[in-house]
Amino acid sequence: MTVAIYPLITYSLINSATPGPNNIMLATSGVNFGFRRTVPHIFGVYFGFLFMLAVVCFGLGQVFDHVPLLQDFLRYAGSLYLLYLAWRIFWAAETSEAITAKPLTFFEAALFQYINPKAWIMAGTIPAAFATGDGVSYLDIAVLVGGQAIGGFPPILLWVVLGTQLRRLLASPRSRKVFNAAMAALLVFTVFLILTE
Repeated sequence: MTVAIYPLITYSLINSATPGPNNIMLATSGVNFGFRRTVPHIFGVYFGFLFMLAVVCFGLGQVFDHVPLLQDFLRYAGSLYLLYLAWRIFWAAETSEAITAKPLTFFEAALFQYINPKAWIMAGTIPAAFATGDGVSYLDIAVLVGGQAIGGFPPILLWVVLGTQLRRLLASPRSRKVFNAAMAALLVFTVFLILTE
């Protein structure tokens, strides 16, 4: 098997930069908690997805072919969790919630990848689109995961930096509340798209 590494890196850059649940939550965390407190969330998304991609390359993707109900379960579980996160984001600027609010931890962000429909689509697409030939060697998997590691990290940072820059503009509780409401609405819209496709 050979891997088209440069197209893979380009795909990873572009696809990781497009809006989706991870990027909405990373930007929102940057606005509400700043860059430093969002670092565990960043690495949870990053390493959680890389591990998922490796597992799919080892053959987990075939499980969905044999057990299609598992895909439906993950879609509905992911949608419910996104609605819960939208609720958390919406109320994050309220005084009582702001005191106790915390960014996602490394493990919460990593585990979220497994119920994130966009992550599953990307993880399934990468080996199918960028690896050619029969069989998958450990080296092939390392190259696929490495290509995603190179292309996927800059967009993650970009979304958080965007959020931290917006933080300065959204200094008042009222403006922060409007921003959080908009981000929560985007997550709810994402759920609508997930459930109607």
